[in-house]
Amino acid sequence: MIKLTGITWNHMRGYLPVAATAQRFSELNPEVAIRWEKRSLQQFADEPVEKLAERFDLLVIDHPFAGYAAEHEVLLPLDEWLPREFLDDQRRGSVGRSFESYTYGERQWALAIDAAAPVSGWRSDLLERAGAGIPRTWSELLALARRGLVAVPGLAIDSLMHFYMLCGALGEEPFRNADSVCGRSAGAGALEMLRELLCCCGPGCLERNPPGTWELLASGDSAAYCPFAYGYSNYGRPGYAGFVLEFGGLVEVDGGRRCRSTLGGAGLAISARCRHPEQAAAYARFTAAPGCQRTLYFQSGGQPGHRAAWTDHEVNRASGGFFLNTLETLDSAWLRPRYNGYLRFQDDAAPVVHEYLRSGGDAGRVMERLDALFRDSLHINRHQHETT
Repeated sequence: MIKLTGITWNHMRGYLPVAATAQRFSELNPEVAIRWEKRSLQQFADEPVEKLAERFDLLVIDHPFAGYAAEHEVLLPLDEWLPREFLDDQRRGSVGRSFESYTYGERQWALAIDAAAPVSGWRSDLLERAGAGIPRTWSELLALARRGLVAVPGLAIDSLMHFYMLCGALGEEPFRNADSVCGRSAGAGALEMLRELLCCCGPGCLERNPPGTWELLASGDSAAYCPFAYGYSNYGRPGYAGFVLEFGGLVEVDGGRRCRSTLGGAGLAISARCRHPEQAAAYARFTAAPGCQRTLYFQSGGQPGHRAAWTDHEVNRASGGFFLNTLETLDSAWLRPRYNGYLRFQDDAAPVVHEYLRSGGDAGRVMERLDALFRDSLHINRHQHETT
């Protein structure tokens, strides 16, 4: 018996679909047994993948890890283990830049089995009761928030993703400059806009992640609208929560530029220490295949990464149109940097942004701190190249 172990995150969307595909794969391949373990969503963002790769064969990862993987022998390059025609189909079937997000150094480090980006969501019954509509602009969003109807996930990592989004909306895509995160004026403006919004939403938002925010909307009447949080199609499915949510795109900042989400999602990777890479690659191919993605993977609570599932009639019927209603937002989502050293910046910068949102202060000084952290992260990358 060949035994493989995997690690994913502790949510129905993260755990049940890989457990289901593992069970079915083992039924089709009785000589292979796959056991999945799970960790919290915060650990998914924080815990070093290189440490997990020492203990697990299969890993569900965040795409910024691709740059580290390319510089270290942590993951197997899947282009060495999967047929070119299969990878070409994955590329053609990508939701936005999901497939590309795991490509680095001309190698493929994971398969995009899950696609996500911040989208909007709401309770139509509560908005109707309040005599409110879905906001189209930032000013309309603030007006709705001042009425106590808005919730936003404001944990440190989510706050940083929102900051990136607003920088782009103000005309400064992050990380385009050699020594700064973005222009000082746009960066400070983004911080100030985000703090104003969160101050209208109440302190609880600063401690809430995306699924916690969707749960808040779906379980009571304390909030009716979320303008941007990583989408969870589970909340668009009848029977999952107390109330079914509807989902859509993002607001425009005043002046006409639409907010552009920061791409998320999850990829299926194989540890370089895996003793059975052929079987692990076969399982990865089985899970990421469009036929599985739009049936077993979705039916088990997953949020597929293949476009065939996002455009599938039955998938959308079962999820209240979640996928078609948010696909444009996913397709236009911004891709984070993936250089070796970026994850250090992300880990250090997120608390800086979070503290400003909590306590206020000088947004310009915050940008100075973020720029210094960015330059430090580039030094990590350069040092790695100089010593290899």
